[in-house]
Amino acid sequence: MRVVFAGTPEPALPALEAVADSAHELVGVVTRPDAPAGRGRKLTASPVGARAEALGVPVLKPEHPRDPEFHAALRALEPDCCAVVAYGALLPQSALDIPPHGWVNLHFSVLPAWRGAAPVQHAIWAGDEVTGATTFRLVKELDAGPTYGLMTERIRPGDTAGDLLARLAEGGAGLLVATLDGIADGSLEEREQGTDGVTFAPKITVEDARVDWSEPAMGVDRRVRACTPAPGAWTTYDGERVKLGPLSPADGALPPGELLVGKNAVAVGTGSAAMRLGLVKAFGKKEMPAADWARGLRIEPGARFV
Repeated sequence: MRVVFAGTPEPALPALEAVADSAHELVGVVTRPDAPAGRGRKLTASPVGARAEALGVPVLKPEHPRDPEFHAALRALEPDCCAVVAYGALLPQSALDIPPHGWVNLHFSVLPAWRGAAPVQHAIWAGDEVTGATTFRLVKELDAGPTYGLMTERIRPGDTAGDLLARLAEGGAGLLVATLDGIADGSLEEREQGTDGVTFAPKITVEDARVDWSEPAMGVDRRVRACTPAPGAWTTYDGERVKLGPLSPADGALPPGELLVGKNAVAVGTGSAAMRLGLVKAFGKKEMPAADWARGLRIEPGARFV
């Protein structure tokens, strides 16, 4: 089939590479417009856009996918099917109707669980033991289209959202190509999603990522891992924001948010057991082990995160 690939961030790259290496003809790529990045805020292509240009594939970067100019450019590529992985914008019906075989989305959950922008983060935060990836045909309703195939992946105890997403991106790339193969040869049938077990995964905001030290240790651990690497879990110390990496169990208990500085470790209290801090990044500083951060501040007994 003639395939157009739509995607934007780094987790979409394994799928882009898999489609490019498949028996299908990659005739174009759709991605979000170049955006300011780095200290100089220079306009920079998305990871998918940059890779597509390196592959020599035509790249479309519509300001909005409802733009008539985009529709005309997409029609000119004559795609049989469009594959989508984390594109980052809602596609109108007028765009969905262009390819004869529709738009096939690779979504990083086992649908109908965790429909929405942040399925991996919400699966970790909720304490799910298993998640996965699903291919489905895009429809107007959010992540509600009929499904083609799925894979499952166990969520490991120490997984961050970044760890889990990386594994799903690699495994999901093969699932996406297998789905395109099945559509092309007619061996794959759509299955309507059930209505039982529908859950939603809205984007996690910076405010969502603020640690609530009154939560039990398990809740603190899940929040931090779900928000790593983005948007980044955080708290405040002495009025300044401090970003936190994943934590680990510590001995004993402390009042919520209270810090206990040892020779080589820093413990913090939660609503249940104490936890040991991992990497810490103070405002304007480099990321460092918590013990180094604490030594630099000469934290006094009884000091706490808020």
